[in-house]
Amino acid sequence: MTPALIAYWVITILLFGVLFALARNFKMRLWARVLIGLGLGGAMGFAFGGGAAGCADGVACVPASSKFIGDAFVRLIRMLIVPLIFTTLTAGVIAMGDPKRLGSLGGRAIGLYIGTTVIAVSLGLVFGLIFRPGIGIDLSAVGPDAVASVQGKLALAGASGSVVDRLLAIIPQNPVAALASTDVLAIIFWAILFGVGILMAGERGKPVASVIESAAEAVLKVTEIVMEVAPYGVYALMAWVISTQGLDIIVNLGKLAMALYLACFVHAIFTYGAIIRFVVNLPVRRFFGGIVDALAVAYSTASSNATLPVTIANVSENLGVDKSVAGSVLPLGATINMDGTSIYLGLIALFASQALGIPLDAGDYLMIALTATLASIGAAGIPSAG
Repeated sequence: MTPALIAYWVITILLFGVLFALARNFKMRLWARVLIGLGLGGAMGFAFGGGAAGCADGVACVPASSKFIGDAFVRLIRMLIVPLIFTTLTAGVIAMGDPKRLGSLGGRAIGLYIGTTVIAVSLGLVFGLIFRPGIGIDLSAVGPDAVASVQGKLALAGASGSVVDRLLAIIPQNPVAALASTDVLAIIFWAILFGVGILMAGERGKPVASVIESAAEAVLKVTEIVMEVAPYGVYALMAWVISTQGLDIIVNLGKLAMALYLACFVHAIFTYGAIIRFVVNLPVRRFFGGIVDALAVAYSTASSNATLPVTIANVSENLGVDKSVAGSVLPLGATINMDGTSIYLGLIALFASQALGIPLDAGDYLMIALTATLASIGAAGIPSAG
């Protein structure tokens, strides 16, 4: 055990004690503690990692020794995904009381999701044209591992089947297998169908409805327990990321990173802000203040599915959204409405074409927009799915 490793763990334990004290003694809100954990983890990763360049050996890097804490947090979050989606969505259908209301709500939600996805892809293309992040990038240093990774993803995309195959895959041949494999779209389909079946059963379905509603409430309480681990998990994940990747990667791909973050910022503030202010008639500041926990977890885990339990808790408790609506709409949105992925896919397509010197015409831009929209809808809500 090296002196650096000992020092790292001593400081980490002290910082964890500070985070615990902020929660217990000062009653600091979760989102503030998560942001503090994010900042402290980044600072520790920079100090005990390889500095701006990051560690040459990610496994031997000192902050990598605490990565298991972050991994445990992510596993806890993912543990909740299946029971949360199934119970809250089924309970949401039951609470609506009328399957026709579900159809109306679902239709409006899907229309909104597709609309914001198209806007997100368009923003990715616009910012790619403005910043031109691929101009001047030298790809000669790209190694065979990176090429193999790209080829593997292309092969996987080619083997994913037609649009009809993807639609058929939503219908599970075995609901239990869908639950076991975390097939989110199939789980959503079965949960909705099961909820409608309970409603149609009338009085005889009420005992099952009561069990489902109680289970949904219990899962949300478990989510609250798990989220208390978030500041520590985020700390460990951020320390590992900064220590292994360093800050040089941000400098080397600065234009691409800047374009991506600015496009996401514009989309969040103006697209979502306009919807929140003029459609929902809710103050924008209150909206973002109410979901700050979900934003922090989303940034640290890079997973819409992992963030889903926090999102449902935030909108229900902080924004006053009915649990039946939140439980029905949000699981679907976490799967088909990944606008960050949409922005990234549009932007990275232009980045690659600019770096390789491939000219694009109007038809190419249209094809990129269409492909990126479909890809973001079909991508899994987990890190690196795009």
